[in-house]
Amino acid sequence: MNLLTYMMHLAGSGASAYFSALQIRDIKTRPNILAGFQLAESGSVPFLTNLSQRAAQEGDTWLAEKLRLHAEDEKRHGQIFAHALKQLDKKVRDFKSQSSNKSEDKSESNTGEKKSKQRGNSFFGTYYEGYEGEQLKAECIDWNVFMASTYILELDASKDFARMAKALPEDDSKARNLKLGMLNIAEDETTHAAYLYEAMHRRMSAIQVQQLVDEWRSRKVNAITTYVTNKLKGTDNAPSLTEDDKSSEKEAELVIA
Repeated sequence: MNLLTYMMHLAGSGASAYFSALQIRDIKTRPNILAGFQLAESGSVPFLTNLSQRAAQEGDTWLAEKLRLHAEDEKRHGQIFAHALKQLDKKVRDFKSQSSNKSEDKSESNTGEKKSKQRGNSFFGTYYEGYEGEQLKAECIDWNVFMASTYILELDASKDFARMAKALPEDDSKARNLKLGMLNIAEDETTHAAYLYEAMHRRMSAIQVQQLVDEWRSRKVNAITTYVTNKLKGTDNAPSLTEDDKSSEKEAELVIA
């Protein structure tokens, strides 16, 4: 990593950490960021499970077991965030049912243009720029691409979760429980980064590993820069990821009855 990339990494990570700490500390914005984490962690489980099966089929039993454990961790992480949301009487919004109830009166070209803009403005759209969706599926993703890109994400996530945990207030029992959960998740992410780093060294020389890591670090810097720029410009107008959890109200009614 050259000096410029390193400085941009520090600046981008600092800005991203600042935004995340503000969002998770504020009780009004906390549900939305928790929902985003729940979707990301739970959503990765099928991908990692399929990768584990693929590794086993290719005869790499060591990697298959690491990926299986990784998938189990991500499932548990999703449950931690889901529980934290439930304590706030919130849950992840059911986008599928809502989208099916909306009228489809917009032209196909306008919809495609909108999706293209969203991909161009998204973090992952920038991070994986140059790769098509089919290339990133578990069945065919290049192992080096998976290992290096995920290593960077897991390594940084371990630090980000720890920072956000420290930003949570101490005078709230729900926040304290969430803090403990996030610190535990941060430890898991460190473990994930470690096995991915080892996996790369099992497949290539130390020089090749460093070159690959530097490439994906640069991609992460560019993606973070895009993300922070959109935040500052106010162009990151993503919809709310949460809705009220009616089950909590029903449980309260049953207790009263």
